[in-house]
Amino acid sequence: MSPQVWEFHLPLSPEELLKSGGVNQYVVQEVLSIRHLPSYLKAFQTAFRAQGPLAVLEHFDTIYSILHHFRSIDPGLKEDTLEFLIKVVSRHSQELPAILDDAALSVSDRSAHLNALKMNCYALIRLLESFETMSSQTGLMDLELGGKGRKSRAKATHGFDWEEERQPILQLLTQLLQLDIRHLWNHSIIEEEFVSLVTGCCYRLLENPTISHQKNRPTREAITHLLGVALTRYNHMLSATVKIIQMLQHFEHLASILVAAVSLWATDYGMKSIVGEIVREIGQKCPQELSRDPTGAKGFAAFLTELAERIPAILMSSMCILLDHLDGENYMMRNAVLAAMAEMVLQVLSGDQLEAASRDTRDQFLDTLQAHCHDINSFVRSRVLQLFTRIVQQKLSDTDLAGPLQKETQKLQEMRAQRRATAPSAELDPAEEWEAMLPELKATLQQLLTLPQEGEGMSEGVAETETPKEVEGRIRQLLAKASYKQAVILTQEAMGRFQESEPFCHVDPEESEETRFLSLLGTIFKGPAAPTQEENPQAAAGNLGPGETGCKDKPSGSEPEERNDELVKQELLVQYLQDAHNFSLQITKAIGIISKMMYEHTTTVVQEVIEFFVMVFQFGVPQALFGVRRMLPLIWSKEPGVRDAVLNAYRQLYLKPKGDSARAKAQTLIHNLSLLLVDASVGTIQCLEEIICEFVQKDELSPAVTQVLWERATEKVPCSPLERCSSVMLLGMMARGKPEIVGSNLDTLVNIGLDEKLPPDYRLAQQVCHAIANISDRRKPSMGERHPPFRLPQEHRLFERLREMVTKGSVHPDPLWVPFKEVAVALIYQLAEGPEVICARILQDCAKQALEKLEEKSDHQEAPQETPVLPTFLLMNLLSLAGDVALQQLVHLEQAVSGELCRRRVLREEQEHKRKEPKEKNSKSESTLEEEMGLGGATADDTEAELIRGICELELLEGKQTLAAFVPLLLKVCNNPGLYSNPELSTAASLALGKFCMISATFCDAQLRLLFTMLEKSSLPIVRANLMIATGDLAIRFPNLVDPWTPHLYARLRDPSQHVRKTAALVMTHLILKDMVKVKGQVSEMAVLLIDPAPQIAALAKNFFNELSNKANAIYNLLPDIISRLSAPEGGVEEEPFHTIMKQLLSYITKDKQTESLVEKLCQRFRTAQTERQYRDLAYCVSQLPLTERGLRKMLDNFDCFGDKLSDESIFSAFLSIVGKLRRGAKPEGKAIIDEFEQKLRTCHTRGLDTVEELEVGQGSNQRAPSARKQPAAARHRHVASTASDDFVTPKPRRTTRQHPNTQQRASRKKLRIVFSSDESSDEELSAEMTEDETPKKTTPIRRASAHRHRS
Repeated sequence: MSPQVWEFHLPLSPEELLKSGGVNQYVVQEVLSIRHLPSYLKAFQTAFRAQGPLAVLEHFDTIYSILHHFRSIDPGLKEDTLEFLIKVVSRHSQELPAILDDAALSVSDRSAHLNALKMNCYALIRLLESFETMSSQTGLMDLELGGKGRKSRAKATHGFDWEEERQPILQLLTQLLQLDIRHLWNHSIIEEEFVSLVTGCCYRLLENPTISHQKNRPTREAITHLLGVALTRYNHMLSATVKIIQMLQHFEHLASILVAAVSLWATDYGMKSIVGEIVREIGQKCPQELSRDPTGAKGFAAFLTELAERIPAILMSSMCILLDHLDGENYMMRNAVLAAMAEMVLQVLSGDQLEAASRDTRDQFLDTLQAHCHDINSFVRSRVLQLFTRIVQQKLSDTDLAGPLQKETQKLQEMRAQRRATAPSAELDPAEEWEAMLPELKATLQQLLTLPQEGEGMSEGVAETETPKEVEGRIRQLLAKASYKQAVILTQEAMGRFQESEPFCHVDPEESEETRFLSLLGTIFKGPAAPTQEENPQAAAGNLGPGETGCKDKPSGSEPEERNDELVKQELLVQYLQDAHNFSLQITKAIGIISKMMYEHTTTVVQEVIEFFVMVFQFGVPQALFGVRRMLPLIWSKEPGVRDAVLNAYRQLYLKPKGDSARAKAQTLIHNLSLLLVDASVGTIQCLEEIICEFVQKDELSPAVTQVLWERATEKVPCSPLERCSSVMLLGMMARGKPEIVGSNLDTLVNIGLDEKLPPDYRLAQQVCHAIANISDRRKPSMGERHPPFRLPQEHRLFERLREMVTKGSVHPDPLWVPFKEVAVALIYQLAEGPEVICARILQDCAKQALEKLEEKSDHQEAPQETPVLPTFLLMNLLSLAGDVALQQLVHLEQAVSGELCRRRVLREEQEHKRKEPKEKNSKSESTLEEEMGLGGATADDTEAELIRGICELELLEGKQTLAAFVPLLLKVCNNPGLYSNPELSTAASLALGKFCMISATFCDAQLRLLFTMLEKSSLPIVRANLMIATGDLAIRFPNLVDPWTPHLYARLRDPSQHVRKTAALVMTHLILKDMVKVKGQVSEMAVLLIDPAPQIAALAKNFFNELSNKANAIYNLLPDIISRLSAPEGGVEEEPFHTIMKQLLSYITKDKQTESLVEKLCQRFRTAQTERQYRDLAYCVSQLPLTERGLRKMLDNFDCFGDKLSDESIFSAFLSIVGKLRRGAKPEGKAIIDEFEQKLRTCHTRGLDTVEELEVGQGSNQRAPSARKQPAAARHRHVASTASDDFVTPKPRRTTRQHPNTQQRASRKKLRIVFSSDESSDEELSAEMTEDETPKKTTPIRRASAHRHRS
């Protein structure tokens, strides 16, 4: 075809170019085969060199064929085609300016260049889109294959890196569009298809999710500029708006990209109107439609939020369009609109120079934000609080947030005007009141004069029948109510209406309009005599009535005026104080609630709670110290973010004190940290020590802090005993980070706390010992340790002072001596060479003093036959000291001695190895040598452990050892609680016995019965709690010995004392989670604690089951036993507490297989249950399981097990609730089986009600036979009692179930109890086993599967 006789039409699809669609329309003549494409492309290139860009008119079929076979052709040919087309379009764009400027251009040439332009652009853009499509498919393949080698795969596919080629193409198209190419078209109107062709490729590129990656930023910028040119030069706004709305609805990654583009168009390209168009489209979206389209709503919300952050001033003019979404159902859109308002308040509507209209807009925005503090959606409420936090943190001026406060002030002014109307004698001086209102009145007047508002004030207009005096009175009332705008509008209308009437006729035309208004309003408000009173006193006096003088009102008006001013001030003050009080009450309530969120599982929640307490503490809220202390244990969190948040909080609160000098800051820091130590628990002190250690290691504490602490400790500066003690504590904490802080001043510390003074300060001495202990590592030495541990000689003054203080203090009844003595013994064993010698001497000296006291008592007794009595406190101190020495001796042997033996062995082996091979290398490989050395080390470790164990078993408590001498005395005190009934003595003796039992398995085995007897029968809760801890430690050290006594450990979970139950819960939690005790059906006692009246204990139980649920199948295996025990007629719990417990426990069953298995087992349990209560409990448990369709089939398979129980209304309701749950998420194919199940339920429920009388008659004749075969309950109980041994037997726990009124009937009709496999070792329940004739014939008993089967 000749270029003069055809026209190239841009097709909607490539296939259209193969069909003839109109007169003179270009049609592709032939689609070339793949093998001919390279030669034809070369021909095109040759023609291009000769003819330039117009060569495409004859060779377009070649490019079309390449696009047609794009997926099949060689990557090299693709790359060559792309490079060639870029060169063609670039050459054309360079030649077009001269062509367009040629006034003599013929129609045929213009048509040729137009066709060439459309062909070249069409080919280049379609080629670009083909490469992009293939790149996207390659990216999806990369996701499946993994990220490695992605670049190499991309190059293998395309022959080059496509992501680097897109930007030059887009820049070339932008350069082309910037030319005045519309002159190529008829009437200089560019066709819409050409603009859509160029812009369409931009939108397709944006749809690729990888466009948001940082490496594609140049491509994004090129797309933005290309579309910006299309908007400004080619009327693309309507199409762009529609396309942006569509993309926001379907592509989540485009929100931030489109925000950047729209911001650039609105600022750099001057296309602000596109913001309004897009916002109008979003505002017109139906809120109900957005609630059904969460993806679109999310895109719109993100777009609006980010757009408000970038260009809030431009967006503000369109905010009214978005207000409807504040009432919509989608919370994301509400959040977006509110966030946009906040950005406008922060960036646009801030500052002191705002106009009145801007202030009103800002106040409306703030009111809207405040109203949504009570939004029904928690996400919106949270977002609003975050926005208000940002507004406050920006430290805007007071006037920026004065809008709501101004409204309250206006209310007070209205109230004041009402009071003035009812009490005219209390009026203020009008002149002074006029001066007070003048500034705000001027601002309102200026606003109305510069921006007249039509229609305003029509409701306040002048009526036809009103007189000038009536209008004047209305204006005065409006001014008194601070309604300045209405007053000015009414005055303006009155000036036009009453031009010849007073006071509106006295207007000077030479004055400015503002001055005329103010003068007239002042005359109206103050009265006609007021303005000219000073200038014309006679005229003013002439206005007075007969018999009045000009000074009459002065004395009578000033006093009421002062009183009224004072009244208004007091009202404002009272209102302020009430608001402050209410605010403080709300903060106090919030502190209690927010503190409970501090241990949530979500890291961000915990961080925000910590930030909240930092803020309220900085504002001086007294209760904030509670939260600051409560966050301390989070320093041990495994989440780095939480640990860092705690460190930053304490860094912000305590390491940045106020003060003029370094010393003043150090004193403030020490004072604040000392407040944390007041009444602090041991755990709190350990947490604070970890934080201070972290600060010291990072050198965040200045040297001035250490200096002031030493001055306080040595009393160089005056301080109280508590301040001195806290200074020593802080020095000890710092010594953990840098031991030289204390190590270099060891003698000074000894002089501070262990000097010879009367009376001795044991609290200070205890803290000194803690501080000194931090100069060495108390952990067991590692295998790689080469240097001997830090030890001081026995003759060191530290140990002399410790021995003397412990020995002398044992004969004085000072309660602080006991904790000091414990720390002193631990310090001796930690730092002394041969600590057992020092402690043996201390024990001997204390025993010697006790004997001397006993001899003194016997010498002073008148009757020699009386047994001498030793003071209780002395015996208590002696036994307590012996227990501490015993425990520390054990720790010393197993850690220090064992570690030192290991260290010496390693050194010895290394020396022997060096001697054997001084210069030659061993033929064995290094790895083999290490393996052999490791094997030898393991054997040696066993030998050393046996040595230590032998010393503990055979030596420490045998023969003439010092500790052995105290054993008879200790056992006598423990075995005779009636004789030694002092509570403190019993506590010390029981603790000492537990510590002695830790040494030797033989001694422990012999005394276990005594320990558990005291644990069970002691009347002192503190003794039972201490022994619970001791037996827990024994269960870890000697698990085989304590295992038979496990039921007695569980029994303490039912202890009447809250303290004992809490201790037992903690101990059993550790033992069970560490697999140190067998988890049997008795774990139901832990489940009962879920409903304990003490919230702390209930929280401990909940935490236990949370941790236990992390172990595979643990709770699933225990549930059958727990259900049977808790629903048992004897020893169970009430029905409502049962529901509470099981709702918590069944929430841990989340696996479908576990649910199906439990459904089957619980259904089978209906056959073995004996009471109506058990039926109801089982039905409730089944209803709480997360059933699926397969679980429902299991219930249908076992329907006969519970079908006859459905006559009970509560059981029927429980199963009916299962149907309701299943229907909510049921698939269409599963509704049939649900309907079948519901029909069977209703049928059995109705049949059971109809035949209940027949069932009762049938049961009446059958109940006598089984009861005749049963052994009477009393006889069975006597049999059990006769077989029990005379030794200690744990008494049966007190029943906690409700008391049944019909006791006689229950005794005569004894219910059967089921024994499960986990309970078969309990001797106490032998009487509960069923005999052969009592066992039901059709049963499916629930047995816990073995652990290894579920783990596999």
